[in-house]
Amino acid sequence: MSKRIAVIGSSGGNLYNQGGSDPNAMMKEIFTQAQSAGIEVSFIQFIGAQATMDNISMDAKARLYTLEGGQLTAGPQASLKEINQQAEQLDEQLAGLIDEGSIDGLVLMSSDPKGVNAKAVAAAARKQIPAVGTGGTSIANTQAAGVRVISASGTTGTTNRTRAVAFISALSKEWKLKYMPVIGSSAAGAGAVQGSVLKRINFRGIMMASMPGFIAMALCLALSKLPGLAGLEDVFNTLIGILPVILAAIAAKQVSGLDEVGIVAGVIAGTMSTDGGIIGGLVAGILAGVLAYYIITFCLGHKVPGTTANIAAGGLAGLIAGFAGMYAIAPVALWFGNGVKALIEACLTFSPLLAGAVAGLLIWPAIIGGVYHAAILPIVLLEMESTGFSFLGAIDMTGLVMVSAGITLANVLFPRQKSDAAVALPGFLINLGFGTFVEASYPFMFSNKLVFGGAILASTVSGALVGLLGVKGTAYVPSFMAPFLANEGHAFSFALCMLAAMAVAFVITVIANRVPLKNAEK
Repeated sequence: MSKRIAVIGSSGGNLYNQGGSDPNAMMKEIFTQAQSAGIEVSFIQFIGAQATMDNISMDAKARLYTLEGGQLTAGPQASLKEINQQAEQLDEQLAGLIDEGSIDGLVLMSSDPKGVNAKAVAAAARKQIPAVGTGGTSIANTQAAGVRVISASGTTGTTNRTRAVAFISALSKEWKLKYMPVIGSSAAGAGAVQGSVLKRINFRGIMMASMPGFIAMALCLALSKLPGLAGLEDVFNTLIGILPVILAAIAAKQVSGLDEVGIVAGVIAGTMSTDGGIIGGLVAGILAGVLAYYIITFCLGHKVPGTTANIAAGGLAGLIAGFAGMYAIAPVALWFGNGVKALIEACLTFSPLLAGAVAGLLIWPAIIGGVYHAAILPIVLLEMESTGFSFLGAIDMTGLVMVSAGITLANVLFPRQKSDAAVALPGFLINLGFGTFVEASYPFMFSNKLVFGGAILASTVSGALVGLLGVKGTAYVPSFMAPFLANEGHAFSFALCMLAAMAVAFVITVIANRVPLKNAEK
């Protein structure tokens, strides 16, 4: 038979600013961790106010959250005075459940042991069931009432996730249950990642999440060329300097699964690893995330208060990873990054036309095969790190985005079937308006070999032009802006390459769509 717990309390004072303002998210974390330990949340009495309860008025608006049919349910909004009256009725009901042995443990969230939780607290003291919780004054009063509190912490520096992990860790040890904390980017939703923290190292996810930083950098560089905006070049240089920090913070957050704690660890590690560029920041951030995960699970598993555990995970993990980044990772990362950029330049020096054509030829197989985000995108960002534009970035815009735009436009104007136009139009608009969503062309490429071959040909031709004309640019920006983000003096050349890619893809797709129709007419 599984152990059953009750969650009681309120959004609290300081707790309100540490996750208590969102009872749904808070309870979801508790449910997630409890389920991992085989513990059933069978009762909830939680008062959620619309402001911190420090010096709150009884006329303030609040809601009573309860458990109905196994689901968290929010009652109607009313004054705090009215909600307290409703909560007192539930308190009496919970006390009865505790006395009859239907509740095995309590989770106290800024509870009121002298008020709306008095009867349940008294029952817990009589039965000596274990209790865990947070809230300095309320926990002290609960202990004074004779309740067997086995784990307690303040709210400062904690998160919904770390509190939930701390609570369930303590209860699992008390009841000798097998428990593996659910910590990951999806811990609060479906399909949370458990087990090895290494499974959460996702280069694609880290790189994609970092793209806004790189695009902001490229935009500042482009705008700095306009009259009166030369000062933005200083912003560009500043952004280059903090790119490793951005990558490290995102990497640490995703790998650790600890949200704010992971971000802090990543920022510390990334700041200390800036000499290693984006690769140094990436590696240091991943290391910080791994360390933060293991440090916090160790601390919480040994009943270290949540605040201390968070400080240790964020601060100590960041420092260790930062020192490793500064003295070991950065030199290697810098050497590797410079080597990659030197290799690209060497290929362009040897034969720019051939280098461009090969890059254009391979970019569609790369993205379809799933290696683009893990192999090509990091190189694009590596190139952009130093100058704000990239050879492979230009290949991305011409060979992927504009080719997709050509295919989708052909299916808007000359569709094989009328229904194809409705499918193609949104994709075409996104291709041009946002410089992304090349997947819009997939339905047409995969259903017609000629369209697929046309895409490869258009990408190869445009890539050859990019190389021949010495174009470097970026991707993931509106297509009409891309030429203005090219290397100096190459805006017209970039536009020409983009139009060429779109035109070749468009013509071949139109042919592929019309030839079968003519054959059908005969």
